Amino acid sequence: MKLTTLKTATGTSAARLDGDTYTLLPYADLSILMAAGDWRAAAAAEGGETVAAAEATLTTLLPSPSKVICMGRNYAEHVAEFGHEMPEAPVMFAKFADSLTGPYDDLPMPAESEQLDWEVELALVIGKEGRRIPKEQAHEYIAGYTVSNDVSVRDFQRRSKEWLAGKAWTSLTPIGPWLVTEDELPRYAEGLEVLTLVDGVEKQRGNTEQFIFDIPTIIADMSTWTVLRPGDVILTGTPSGVGLGRKPPEFLKPGQTLTTRIERVGELVNKIG
Repeated sequence: MKLTTLKTATGTSAARLDGDTYTLLPYADLSILMAAGDWRAAAAAEGGETVAAAEATLTTLLPSPSKVICMGRNYAEHVAEFGHEMPEAPVMFAKFADSLTGPYDDLPMPAESEQLDWEVELALVIGKEGRRIPKEQAHEYIAGYTVSNDVSVRDFQRRSKEWLAGKAWTSLTPIGPWLVTEDELPRYAEGLEVLTLVDGVEKQRGNTEQFIFDIPTIIADMSTWTVLRPGDVILTGTPSGVGLGRKPPEFLKPGQTLTTRIERVGELVNKIG
């Protein structure tokens, strides 16, 4: 299934993509659906109002996750482009629900910075509550996958050893356009190409098979120290080719179009405002 959140005349609704139409589900958004017990059965239910896909306006996929956790330094070439040592354990940081925005929304250029950078990332969505999850059971806790871009404000990120100030800006992390349920993809989304383009020019190309820490390791490690809940979002890291790592560095400018694409999952298209 492909599940999303779209705008309606009265607000928003969770929806399922059925061919060239969306079937509205009786939940205000995908976060609420994910928290509703047997969300898979609810998402597959027949009936409901339909909207032509061409006429639908998608909005933030998961507007209220209990947590958004991100992996840093999870592709060897990305580690190398900054001259860092290979991590011995997963490198993690957090964002807030307010950091997330829609798959086609404009991204507001911060007035305080000219160092806005791109980072294509596969995001996984948790589908079942768990703590201290064994690696061999990790797939049981995955609802599916979506596309994200960990758009970063580099000068704020580098103000201290903590990355939060450069990573958690409001409405700068596009996500979507759908949650593709895990049964429609290879287990642990292995072997998927990830790509960033700026104004149609390729900036990043990688593959999820290049992860330093695979998805079972990520889930097992995170769930050691925090409970994972349905609808939680985990960004899995970015490949090489980010703007800061280029010589000279390149950053996004107002009016440019950022395209983020992951094979078999979807594409984001966001204009820099």
